[in-house]
Amino acid sequence: MAGRVAGKKAFITGGAQGLGAAMARKLASEGAKVTVADINIEGAKAVAAEINAAHGKGTAFAFPLDVTKEDQWIYALEEADEAMGGISVLVNNAGISRGGDIESLSLEDWKLVMSVNVDSVFLGTKHALKYMRGHQPGSIVNISSIAGLIAAHNSPSYNASKAAVWLLSKGIALHCAKQKLDIRSNSIHPTFIDTPILDPLRQRFGKEEAEAKLGRQVPLGHIGEPDDIANAVLYLASDESKFMTGAELKLDGGISAM
Repeated sequence: MAGRVAGKKAFITGGAQGLGAAMARKLASEGAKVTVADINIEGAKAVAAEINAAHGKGTAFAFPLDVTKEDQWIYALEEADEAMGGISVLVNNAGISRGGDIESLSLEDWKLVMSVNVDSVFLGTKHALKYMRGHQPGSIVNISSIAGLIAAHNSPSYNASKAAVWLLSKGIALHCAKQKLDIRSNSIHPTFIDTPILDPLRQRFGKEEAEAKLGRQVPLGHIGEPDDIANAVLYLASDESKFMTGAELKLDGGISAM
């Protein structure tokens, strides 16, 4: 039985661990070829090797990518297009956070977060569309955050960057529609997910207490799992979501309902 994304060719940033690795595994398990792109090339290669061992050689590929560098985007996309025989799905997943309120956050950290979280989506989409045009229908999936819709007192760079990803996703959707391209663009907005991004909090409070502390902020009472987000990426990458563009999926355990 063919998988839900059989024949799709997906390029995933930040794929060496956490959400990106889960997305790559999920899409590959449902029939897609995947490129795992990450600044951590050894981690990306390990994920690709694991996928190839499970689903056959030539299912997954790994390329180095600093998502803030335009020349690296151009190289990685060209290599992925050749390796997979095209690109039909772009998942802009790479992202970082830096703490500090509006008075204590440094300008350097502000610029770094905006570059990794926002410039990456601009650069990735700008340069991927020329490949995606030849492999329609296509889908662009941008990983924003519930923090892009709901503000906090101590996360100005993260809030602003993820809000930018949310609205940029809509602009991309309208651009593709205006160009008569069968390429959709949507954003996903997770809350706390069990990935390495929570490690600083785990180190501070201990794993059990840290996750319980975060879980108390979620109406469902617990943090999410990487597959919760990977399943949403699978839906948006598949033709099941062919009439969905310029929209957002909130995977926040009910936080935004409060």
